Amino acid sequence: MKKTGFAVLILATGCSFGAMQVNAQGPAGVGATQAAASSSNSSGSSHSLNPIKWIKKDKSSSNVAAPSADQNKRLTALLQQNGVLPKDGDVSSSCSVFKNVSDCVAALHASHNVGVDFNCVRADVTGVQTSADLSGCKGPVGDKAVSLQDALKRLKPEADAKAEAKNAEKQAKDDLKEVGA
Repeated sequence: MKKTGFAVLILATGCSFGAMQVNAQGPAGVGATQAAASSSNSSGSSHSLNPIKWIKKDKSSSNVAAPSADQNKRLTALLQQNGVLPKDGDVSSSCSVFKNVSDCVAALHASHNVGVDFNCVRADVTGVQTSADLSGCKGPVGDKAVSLQDALKRLKPEADAKAEAKNAEKQAKDDLKEVGA
């Protein structure tokens, strides 16, 4: 009786260990194509191993459509005619640190409408320090890029920054449409 019970115990243990090994090999029906595809990526994840693809790129000024030289001249003339840009200034030099021209034209309009120095607005909106004199600017200028609304709020707290920023963006859009940019 002891020998029979012992034999059944060994047989049951052997069957359960055998089932564990079969289960560890994967689900039934995994074909060669799926097995080859999963083994080609050694880490087992579907992420790229190329570190260049991990870095998110911002649009650079070279990727953004810039106005042509003719459009640049027309835009400069239009902004000078409206008193937004000084007579000795031009759009290309004023907007060199901006990612796109529409943001620059909106900043020009906002600084003109509110009555603050464009260099202060430019430094706040882009976060880039230029060689321009920023001593007359209020608050921490150019620490990091902020929205046009936040820049106006910082430079002229009594102005309705939200409305002024929206108005300046509309004016910029209209100006760019007028010159065909």
